[in-house]
Amino acid sequence: MNRFKEILKALGPGMVITASFIGPGTVTTMTRAGAGFGYSLLWAVLFSIIATIVLQEMIIRLALVTRRGLGEAIYDLFNNTLGKFLVVWISMLAVAIGCAAYMSGDLLGTSLGLGYLLGIPTNILAPIVGVIILTIGILGSYKVVEKIMLGLMVIMGVTFITTMFLVKPDWSEVFGGAVIPSIPDGSIIMVIALIGTTVVPYNFFLHATAVHERFDGLRDLALARWDTIISITIGGIISAAILISAGALIYGQEVDNVVALAGPLVPILGDVWAPIFISIGLFAAGFSSALASPMGAAATVSSFFKWEGGMKNTKFKMIFGLVILIGVITSAIGFEPLEVILLAQALNGVILPLIAILIYIIVNKKGLMGKHKNGPILNIVGFLVVAVVSFLGIYSMIDAVTAFFG
Repeated sequence: MNRFKEILKALGPGMVITASFIGPGTVTTMTRAGAGFGYSLLWAVLFSIIATIVLQEMIIRLALVTRRGLGEAIYDLFNNTLGKFLVVWISMLAVAIGCAAYMSGDLLGTSLGLGYLLGIPTNILAPIVGVIILTIGILGSYKVVEKIMLGLMVIMGVTFITTMFLVKPDWSEVFGGAVIPSIPDGSIIMVIALIGTTVVPYNFFLHATAVHERFDGLRDLALARWDTIISITIGGIISAAILISAGALIYGQEVDNVVALAGPLVPILGDVWAPIFISIGLFAAGFSSALASPMGAAATVSSFFKWEGGMKNTKFKMIFGLVILIGVITSAIGFEPLEVILLAQALNGVILPLIAILIYIIVNKKGLMGKHKNGPILNIVGFLVVAVVSFLGIYSMIDAVTAFFG
């Protein structure tokens, strides 16, 4: 019982990562997947959670063994000056541009739930949310952010998991969709989206920073692992719950976002509570992602430049503030920079395989990791995860480039 309490108290950095990847993009993607393909793509959600746990476990091990961030480890991996320059700058710029490009969508997604209830345009609410997040980042600390993320995770869990049970899906079909991989006609892009919204490049850098803030070296490695496994599994359950609810309620319908679930829930929750219930869940998902995105950008840049102090560092706060300001301005004027988003998607298509491969190489270096380097089983599982993630990343890049020039 004491060990169980200790594990519960250790939950934190993993929850930050989980709250990060369950944003408006994930909620919308899960809703569309359920509406378009029922439960048949649940296996992709399951794979994405396993892949995320495998990769993030490597990150926490690297962080606690070396007491360094991922950016520092990548920087020191290359002896060749040109190779070091190219990898470092491509990685850093890809993550930073991606976070900035998607910031407007995160803020608008956060405001969608409130706007649906209050009847206020999202381009008015979004900048207000942005200013609140900016204040949290500039004045707050990691502990404050962690508590906020934990609270948002509870809200998302209660909302979306409760919804899943209320709609009473066919559990035999749910189980079949989770364990029997299938790719229905026209679903390959959706499969890539389901995995791509969960395995997020900036979370690799953010997790290392969060682990340093919370845990005290190798003696906390076991707790950090439990934190990662439990937190990301909960995130997977929440993501799957959204897909299952959509599959049960609006299968076969064209939808834009999770608000579409409110109508079918009216007979269960009533005219008042159905939209409130769904909108609160959407707000929590959006707020968590909008808070994590600028943190991810700042953590990435800080790691490569070897800035110490985490969120206490003034330079960290400057990067955080810059990303938020970009989101505030673009969301206020309703500007959606399609070319920049496509560029960010293409860069992420390059960076995800690159970072995944580099993580795999780094955690296999005995001179760096000692007895904590990957074992045979982890190497086999890790290789399969990296291979699949690399294929999906390259496919995503090609799709973005095609759209850009199309």
